[in-house]
Amino acid sequence: MTRTGFNLGRVRQAVFSAANLPAAIAFVVLLICAVFADQQNRQVSDQLARADVLAKVNIIRAKLEGNINGNLQLVRGLVSAIVTEPYMGQQRFASLAGNLFEQKSQLRNIAGAPDLVISLMYPMEGNEKAIGLDYRKNEAQRTAALRARDGRMLVFAGPVDLAQGGRGFIGRIPVFVPTAGGGERFWGIVSAVVDVERLYAASGLNDPQLDIDVALTGKDALGGGGERFFGGDNVIAGEPVTAEVQLPSGSWRISAIPKGGWPAAPKNERTLQALMALAGVLVVLPILVAGRLFGERQKNYAELRRLSGRLELALEASGIGVWEHDLATNELVWDDRVNEIYGRPADGKPRAYDDWSGTIHPDDIERARLDFDQAAATKGLYSSQYRLVHADGHIRHVRTRATFFQDTGGTPKMIGAEWDVTSDVLLNENLVRERQLSESKNAELETAKARIEHVALHDSLTGLPNRRYLDEMLAESGEADQRTALLHLDLDRFKQINDTLGHAAGDAMLLHASKVIKANAGAADFVARIGGDEFVVVSHGRGDDKLAELADRIIEEMRQPITYQGHQCRFGVSIGIAANSGVDAKQLLVNADLALYRAKSHGRNRYEFFNEELQSEIVRTKQTADEILGGLERNEFIAYYQPQFDAKTLEIVGVEALSRWRHPRRGILAPAAYLKVAEELNVVALIDSVTLKQALENFERWSQLNIPRVSVNVSARRLEDRDLIKGLRGLAIKEGTVSFELVESIFLDENDDFVSWNIEQIKELGIDIEIDDFGTGHASIVSLLKLQPRRLKIDRQLITPIIDSRAQRRLVSSIIEIGKSLGIEVVAEGVETMEHARILKELGCDILQGYAFGRPMDAKAFKAFAQSRKWLAVG
Repeated sequence: MTRTGFNLGRVRQAVFSAANLPAAIAFVVLLICAVFADQQNRQVSDQLARADVLAKVNIIRAKLEGNINGNLQLVRGLVSAIVTEPYMGQQRFASLAGNLFEQKSQLRNIAGAPDLVISLMYPMEGNEKAIGLDYRKNEAQRTAALRARDGRMLVFAGPVDLAQGGRGFIGRIPVFVPTAGGGERFWGIVSAVVDVERLYAASGLNDPQLDIDVALTGKDALGGGGERFFGGDNVIAGEPVTAEVQLPSGSWRISAIPKGGWPAAPKNERTLQALMALAGVLVVLPILVAGRLFGERQKNYAELRRLSGRLELALEASGIGVWEHDLATNELVWDDRVNEIYGRPADGKPRAYDDWSGTIHPDDIERARLDFDQAAATKGLYSSQYRLVHADGHIRHVRTRATFFQDTGGTPKMIGAEWDVTSDVLLNENLVRERQLSESKNAELETAKARIEHVALHDSLTGLPNRRYLDEMLAESGEADQRTALLHLDLDRFKQINDTLGHAAGDAMLLHASKVIKANAGAADFVARIGGDEFVVVSHGRGDDKLAELADRIIEEMRQPITYQGHQCRFGVSIGIAANSGVDAKQLLVNADLALYRAKSHGRNRYEFFNEELQSEIVRTKQTADEILGGLERNEFIAYYQPQFDAKTLEIVGVEALSRWRHPRRGILAPAAYLKVAEELNVVALIDSVTLKQALENFERWSQLNIPRVSVNVSARRLEDRDLIKGLRGLAIKEGTVSFELVESIFLDENDDFVSWNIEQIKELGIDIEIDDFGTGHASIVSLLKLQPRRLKIDRQLITPIIDSRAQRRLVSSIIEIGKSLGIEVVAEGVETMEHARILKELGCDILQGYAFGRPMDAKAFKAFAQSRKWLAVG
């Protein structure tokens, strides 16, 4: 009995184990599925969260790229205008730049920096501190500016602290302008400042409804390797999604995370775990029951149906509704989620076909019915998307999928699922709107670009083509098959009208001149205004006689007086003509310019043809220019010295250092032989510097001669040198021992502020200022008071006639009296005879200079002259 009981227990245990084996297997499988489902749920939740953040990041990225490219595209049109007008002033610059600010943009200001120094600005108000900023001396902006120049490309830098206050992004565009020789030179940089806060606001970065934290990395467009300039450390450290913001010269990296960081767990994690646990119970428990109750199949089927109902909870958690459509009766069975989607109460009542069709948006119902009817007719898959209109007017977007099947009774049905896709549709619509907005902005930019291009190719006053248009036309024409002629016209006495009657009168004269030129030129001729008062006519097929006739007609009509607001205005025109067959069109412009120069130098109001004589003169000038440059390298330029004497005691009170060229073949040359070419080479300032250096060295050697001071001529170009004062400080000049002689034309009343500043700095260094050639220019008493020179020198043209002319003597006496009344010493140059010296002494002149006492001589001869004191015997 014991053995029997033992065996029976073993059997029961075996049966129990066998019955529970499927349940154990199912439990393990469900556990594995639960772990896998949890991992998948976490991955899907994380991917959805990152995809949502990335979609918002892409919107901000697109706005940043569109706004930045839009701002810079506007400025490129202004750069094109500068290429055609490289000498434009502030007024012209502000006029063009002001057009750009009429466009919707984030531009704060636009600055023009010829030679890397800001001198053009729009708007000027609030940006005055930026004027004079030298990019080469500004540590914060030098690197980007030089990179733009050397790389010949746009450089987008920032954010930077602005000299005028605030912060901005700066797009720097290098500007290269054509030269007369067909090449190009570096003009400078146009900088467009994009306001930081306005750019952020326009791109949505400061939107209070933005539910993500954003960071921008890549200061100065250096991409991911650059500095972060927007956003906090939490963004970079929070495993952000990233995207590249493509800039015209580099990129930024935009990073973002949700506000508060990524969710630690999916929102439906607890629900899913509960469902999986419930599913485990619902799966394992029936298996346990089935293992113990093999004979109770009906009860098992009921349990499975109950389990199927419970599984619907999983569908509810996922937001997907399930429905069933009886195709025979059109009766619908909706679960609670479908009722919620369609705005119906979750009362479990059956629905009719009208409940479905009556909720669909009127514009979508026909397509939705067609999709359903086709699927039912073909017994295939059904897929559709449409809008629903709830009773309160609220619109939702749904997507549905279904398949055809027949139940056990043969009834045809469609069973499917629906889910709300409103958020996806709205996101896509938002992206489409942003793209359309971007395309609209691009279209506006193209229109603005076309308008700016037209402005860039035409003169705003006369409507004629401008210099850029002419250059493009000449570049395209190449070598013409027929004879081509080019007339370069320059108005005479135009400046006087402009200065006396104002710019409005000047504009009226320019309009009149353009009409005269256009009326006389042929219909096929190209007429352009290439400068302030310069015009060009390009003509084809005319001989020299016809060209001369055209020039004569234009000159004759230009001579006729024009009445402007009661004033009779007269001006003329000088014309240079170059014509030849098969010659490069650009060279014709150079030749015509040379012929115009000849016409002006021969009296103006006339025309000249470019010919072999003029070509020879050019060759001679070129040879002289080469020799001047070589002479500077070989130290052939030396200082000569002419003494200056006290009119009463005839003691030496100073010496004037004069430039001379010790030419290897032509001997000692005075400035008249080379000064004009030197001015064209822009080396007069260098010659002045050499003369000053030699004069200072010799002045030190003459200390025992008791020479009080030495005066040196200073050219107008040298006074415009921004490094002049720095160089003078390095010479350690003793106060009162050196005078700078300025020709009268330098210190006119309208001289620029920088020249005036340089003159004041020269005075502070202890260097006296003298006015040379007084009486031959336009200086006024007001300008004398403003400049306050130590001395003024009366030109020799006024001194020479005083012996024979009482009127001339009275004129000189008046100048001396003016000097005396202003406390200015008066020097007379050109004292050729002792009679000159006597008269000037009687008139009260202070200092005498001329051949009567001593000619210009080299340093050695001057020292011997000063030691000999021979002039006293002459006196």
